[in-house]
This record gives sequence, structure tokens and C-alpha cells, in this order.
Amino acid sequence: MALLPEDIIDRLIQMERRINALSTAVNTRPPLTEILNGSLAVRRQEKPQDPVTLVAQITTSGPGGSKPVLRVNDAYGHEILSDDILTGGLARPWLPMLPPQDLAPVNWPATSATAWTAIAQSQNPVWQPKMRLRMLTRVSSGATGQIRVMVGGVQFGSTVNAGAVFDHTAAVTPDMQADFGKDLTVEVQGIVTSVSGTVYAQPVLMYGRQT
Repeated sequence: MALLPEDIIDRLIQMERRINALSTAVNTRPPLTEILNGSLAVRRQEKPQDPVTLVAQITTSGPGGSKPVLRVNDAYGHEILSDDILTGGLARPWLPMLPPQDLAPVNWPATSATAWTAIAQSQNPVWQPKMRLRMLTRVSSGATGQIRVMVGGVQFGSTVNAGAVFDHTAAVTPDMQADFGKDLTVEVQGIVTSVSGTVYAQPVLMYGRQT
């Protein structure tokens, strides 16, 4: 039997169905579960005519084009969470705050030893690549002595004469990727350099920082 041409009405119905299917496919986006070599920015805009304000930014390529970036801002544009793009770890916030300390040296960690002696110690997880430590030091009348800090068994900052303020900021690990989350020992040591006497030390500020 010879092929007969389709009815024009049937052909129009089929065409309409195909156009509807194509329109649906173009305007329907699949769930966003992965971004490959791209970035995602969340912005706040109260009014269409107002300039946009960045709320969160996640990108696979940060400054220099090789490292990812994570940034979260509050409603006023303050950066409240960010990563450290140089070594990894946390850039902000800076955690935590030290409670008020006793200002009477007689109650501080102290030693009368004439060899380096540990007088205070703490352990903290490595969340950030750098640390700042500020510490007050004292020495008994007529005596001399020194204070130093050891972090992970390595001296942190310079040795100070007792009576001076120790304030130092530096890296606490040579390999942030390997040491991230591990416990880090911070130890204060003192020594009396005169015939007799006592040296004292009291940490008053300590927090992690970005590079």
C-alpha cells in the first residue's frame, strides 16, 4: 500500500508536544549538587535597584588561581568565617579569648631552679597555622632570670629577661596539612640566672591566627 501523508492536524499536535517538551527541558535545571572548576556566590539584595552584597563565596580557584576560597559575611558585610588560602586552616574567626588572669606574681607559675624548668603547660589542637602569645614575667627582688616558650618541643620566639613582656606571633607548625587537628603542647620555662631568687610568668593572651 502506498504511504499516505499524515493529517496536518496530527502533525501540528506532534509538533506542539515536541515544542512543549523542549521548552520544559530548557527551563528546568537539575539540582545543584556539584560545582566543577567553578564558583558559587550568595548575595543579598533588598531592593532590585540596590547594589548586591556578598554573603557567601565558595570558589574552586582563589587568588593566584590554584587554591579554593571559602568566605562567609554577616548582614553588615563583616567577614565572620574564612579559610587561610596560603596554608589551609582557619583565618577567621580568631578563637578563643583567654579569661582574666591573676595579677599577683606570687600566684603565678614560678621556679627557683638554676636550670631551665617547665612551670606551665597546655595542649591545644592545631586549627590555625600561626599563634600569638603575650605573657607577663617577673623576678624576685635582687634576682635575675629568664623566661622562654616551647611549642611542640621547639622554642617559640626569643628568650626574655624576667621582668619584660613576652609577646610573639609566629607559625606553630611547618606542615599545616599533616598537623591539622593534632594536639600541640605549649610550655613555659623559667630559669634563675643569679645565685638565688624566683622567676614568674603569667600568660595573658593566646590565640591562633592565619598566615
